[in-house]
Amino acid sequence: MISHGKNIKIFTGNSYPKLAEDIANILGLKVGESKVGHFSDGEISVNIAETVRGLDVFVVQPTNSPVNDNLMELLIMIDALKRASAGRITAVMPYYGYARQDRKAKARDPITAKLVADLITAAGADRVLTMDLHAAQIQGYFDIPVDNLTGAPILAKYFIENGFKDQDDVVVVSPDLGSVTRARNFADRLNAPIAIIDKRRPKANVCEVMNIIGEIKGKRVILIDDMIDTAGTICNGANALVERGAKEVYACCSHGVLSGPAIERIEKSSIKELIVLGTIELKEEKQIDKIKTISVAPIFAEAVKRIYEDVSVSKLFD
Repeated sequence: MISHGKNIKIFTGNSYPKLAEDIANILGLKVGESKVGHFSDGEISVNIAETVRGLDVFVVQPTNSPVNDNLMELLIMIDALKRASAGRITAVMPYYGYARQDRKAKARDPITAKLVADLITAAGADRVLTMDLHAAQIQGYFDIPVDNLTGAPILAKYFIENGFKDQDDVVVVSPDLGSVTRARNFADRLNAPIAIIDKRRPKANVCEVMNIIGEIKGKRVILIDDMIDTAGTICNGANALVERGAKEVYACCSHGVLSGPAIERIEKSSIKELIVLGTIELKEEKQIDKIKTISVAPIFAEAVKRIYEDVSVSKLFD
């Protein structure tokens, strides 16, 4: 809780208002009064209904699907707050949309993650607070401070509390070569070995499991990734692990995007339980028994408090 909260306000768009409310409640605050709607032609309308002059303002808005609407809501809210003379504006983006377009994978590709960073800066944000960027170098796309919180400690805590630490039959598996560092850091918290799935992706959102590097036969396996979108990678990986002798397969991620056929795939897959962090609102139709959501409101509330009080945020990265 913030002891002197007169100079701070939290606002939210339509992306995940419940998260903003939870963060505000932890801090002993109320979500600021604003109205974010649409004109009849689809243009976004924003009205900030209380004064923000000279205040430290935080806008909580993950930019998940519908990503363009949610991103434009964030940009317009930042612009409205800047023009209302807010003292400092922090864009709180638990999920950073367009993060996967972070490089030129082939000729004439855009780098949309950089474009989004430019838009947020141009709109008037003074700082960005996010979690588990798809690529850490996206922080370098900004010319303003970026705090990139990590979700691994929260996920690890869940598995430690459920008896997965210091167990000989537990293995942490990276679903691809790009996630090895994340898997190793997560495994260190459980004192467990790692294995790697060597896969080939013929085209976007389609993957083919090739080989599994490491010992997984007779083991309880935990697959970890930064996000799960259509769930093809994680479900194919889980099924391949079971086919090769894994006893049980669990999965976890920071961002449960879960678009398209994801829910159906997870239901039919060998995954026993999927743990996701609440960086994106999990709609009711996606809430199945296999999926458990852990709130990120406490860690974001602590980060907001530290930014407001001008104390170190780096402690939260551990």
